[in-house]
Amino acid sequence: MLNTLNCFFRSPWYWLAMIVVGMAMEGVALYYQYVLNYGPCVLCIHVRIWVLAFILLGILGLLCHNSRPLSILISLLTVVAAVGLTERSWMTFAIERNLIEGSCTMGTGLPDWFALDRWLPAIFEPWELCGWTPELMFGITMAEALLVTSAVAVIGTLLATLALYKKT
Repeated sequence: MLNTLNCFFRSPWYWLAMIVVGMAMEGVALYYQYVLNYGPCVLCIHVRIWVLAFILLGILGLLCHNSRPLSILISLLTVVAAVGLTERSWMTFAIERNLIEGSCTMGTGLPDWFALDRWLPAIFEPWELCGWTPELMFGITMAEALLVTSAVAVIGTLLATLALYKKT
């Protein structure tokens, strides 16, 4: 099984899977936003930005999969994106469960040179304050699902980076 995982992480399929999963996550978020009318909060927008980072890194990884040094570098960046996603997911979950005191403002805190909320407001503009996420299925909230998904992303990207770093 480890050999199969190793082969998968070294193949273009790994990067393609990252793109597809990222697009699916963004699609679910937009479905909940525009069809079910659950507006995103600032933390949800930050999560979307980290997911966008995964999609872009997946595209780069797919384009550079034949270059071992570039693949390792891109894979290291996916670990950073996974950790960032986990941190934002934890904050969303913790605020939802009242594990930490606080809320968030309506401002994204993005600098002018990276103003996604102004460039693509349909995707990156917050609509609501933090504190609640909708239920997906089986009583699992979006914050809970994000926390599990991001933890899997950290483990997966670490394993992929190790597989790419290890010489065959």
